[in-house]
Amino acid sequence: MDAKVLKALNEQLNSELYSAYLYLSMAAFFDSKGLSGFAHFMKVQAKEELEHAMKFYEYINSRGGRVELYAIQEPPREWASVTDAIRAALEHERSVTRAIHKLVDLAKEADDKATEVFLHWFVEEQVEEEKMFSDILQLLELAGETPQALLMLNAKLGERKA
Repeated sequence: MDAKVLKALNEQLNSELYSAYLYLSMAAFFDSKGLSGFAHFMKVQAKEELEHAMKFYEYINSRGGRVELYAIQEPPREWASVTDAIRAALEHERSVTRAIHKLVDLAKEADDKATEVFLHWFVEEQVEEEKMFSDILQLLELAGETPQALLMLNAKLGERKA
């Protein structure tokens, strides 16, 4: 495997671990606010990000590369509001999308068809991730953070299946 591609795949694996850490931090924030549904939603999201990291781990190994784990940056612990936390999650997913797209471009430059195919799943996954957070943010912005709106959304997010 091309050395630049391998380095970028390892960086993305570590970014996925940071994503899990970020969403776990958001879950703790929501738990501290008594919003167990929001917290549950973020815990499920954190698990999903760990699964994404493992996809990169297994792929790197399957191609004969060496997985490298780096220090994980400390995530924020507080947000000004529920809406700000969800907005931060959406912005984070948009940054992940940009990173995946750069990886696809790098794989094309290296003429690494296998990595291009592998990354296709992540390109599609990012469309779903951005839509999910965008939909939640749109509801929060529409309804505001009234107790009634938060409780209704809290109940709905608490139904998310792993």
